Amino acid sequence: MRRLVIGSAILGMTLLNFFQFPGHTWLQSDTQIYVPIMEHMWDPSVLNKDLIVQHPHVAFTIYDEIALGLRKVTALDFRHVLQAEQFVLRTLAIWGVFLIATALGLSDALALLAAAVFSLGATLIGPAVLVFEYEPVPRGFAISLIFLAIGLIAHDRYVAAGIAASAASLFHAPTVAPFWAVYFCLALWPSTPVPRRRLLSATGLLALAALLLLAASRYQASTGETQAFFTRLDPAQEELQRMRASYNWVSIWWKQWLRHYAILYCVTVLAYWRIRKYVPRGLRFFLIGLPLIGMVSIPVSYLLLEKMRWALIPQIQPTRSLLFVTAFAMLLGAVAACRAIESKGYLEAFAWLVVAYLPPVNRLVDQWPSWNRVGVVLALAALAWLAIRLSHLQPRWSYATLAAALIAPFFLIPGWGQMRNYATLHTPELAQLSAWGRTNTPQQAVFLFPDAEQELHPGVFRAEALRAVYVDWKAGGQVNFFKGLGEEWWSRWQRTMAAPFDPSRLTGYRELGIDYVVLRAQNHIAALTPRFQNSAFVVYEIGGSPMAALNVFTQGASGSRQ
Repeated sequence: MRRLVIGSAILGMTLLNFFQFPGHTWLQSDTQIYVPIMEHMWDPSVLNKDLIVQHPHVAFTIYDEIALGLRKVTALDFRHVLQAEQFVLRTLAIWGVFLIATALGLSDALALLAAAVFSLGATLIGPAVLVFEYEPVPRGFAISLIFLAIGLIAHDRYVAAGIAASAASLFHAPTVAPFWAVYFCLALWPSTPVPRRRLLSATGLLALAALLLLAASRYQASTGETQAFFTRLDPAQEELQRMRASYNWVSIWWKQWLRHYAILYCVTVLAYWRIRKYVPRGLRFFLIGLPLIGMVSIPVSYLLLEKMRWALIPQIQPTRSLLFVTAFAMLLGAVAACRAIESKGYLEAFAWLVVAYLPPVNRLVDQWPSWNRVGVVLALAALAWLAIRLSHLQPRWSYATLAAALIAPFFLIPGWGQMRNYATLHTPELAQLSAWGRTNTPQQAVFLFPDAEQELHPGVFRAEALRAVYVDWKAGGQVNFFKGLGEEWWSRWQRTMAAPFDPSRLTGYRELGIDYVVLRAQNHIAALTPRFQNSAFVVYEIGGSPMAALNVFTQGASGSRQ
């Protein structure tokens, strides 16, 4: 019965986490890159002319193999397959955090409360990463498995933890590197509290994972451009990456956001000190080591990338391990509050809860939030404080308050706090455009969205219409991985997107291999007959012969003057 109640509570939290807050998205971020690559793997006849597909970066992950296998077995599309994986792995992550909290001596009820605080997630500005990735991407899958592995280690289940961490390595090895660094410190520590035979049993699992990853990479080695690991960035690459992928360059953001992470790191240290006597020795390494690696990643990234210009660093993105600083500040803050109430430190407990609830409500903890968000944080801290207090005074009567404390944040933060984690991207008009493109244009057609600027709807169109997009801003995020892709992407961007849209440039698009131009409805060209239009978009086909191209030019120029 106990396990059923705990499992139901964790499942309920996952449902709230997935559908309410922080939520999930599709084709809003990196799935705009992964899905076209996998669609081409599924059907090599589609998207042949797309730049993303020509430079796939999935060789060193089994993310694509698993998705393709599940699609074949289930006959579901990639969206349903990947989001099902995402939901399951989020459940495992929350379970892992629950295990951590129980290992720290909390009752099941209070461990669920601590897990609920953690499951609110947080956005990390600067390195541009999330505690819970909204999209079903490899990094999000790996981080979920890491927290499961830590929870298993907290209960001395080292083989199971090794399986979880090795699986995480198969999804996204750079994300898991901090975990393994701490794990091997634990295994090799002279006075390790755990028999080395049990600790080193995970080494074989990691070796097996590495072999599988190598086999997967060799299988895909012939597709696209080979990733360069042991080279230095040239000045042109550096300039392009600084412009398009600034989150990797510490010198761009540290002055503005370092204080935020320094405050959260101090919270993790103080919270750990507050609860230190309850921490199992094996878990101690991770509660100390992972946040420390997060802070150390800042100078390490600066040295290796900005001083040594090592081309591998933008691919592994070490500063994203700052995620552990934020995540453990929230989790350990909630645990410290429970311990403070036990010792009658009531004001102290309330302060810990304020700190724990602040990251998901206010992205920068060193900046004063708006008054409505102040109200949300104080209300949530007060409700959680009451639930913890009642659990000691009147356990039977505390369940209703505890349930309220578990559920309320998922509604108050996006409601009263007006925290919007992502903008609305998918619209009926965009869906109509994608459906038309998929069913009414040749499979090898190439589209351009010359007035889209840095917006994301061209990437949605690419993935849903299964038609190549000549260039868009999101595709430029791959400049971290491939030199050739970066050069080609920047060349295409300069030729078609850098300057404001001018109808007179339509005559040159055909020479670039572009077949259709998609404009916002307000930028329509009156003298041309569209192939498709709705209230948001209008599509023009570029003529196939020189005379047709000349007609497009003259008509477009006259139309623009009307």
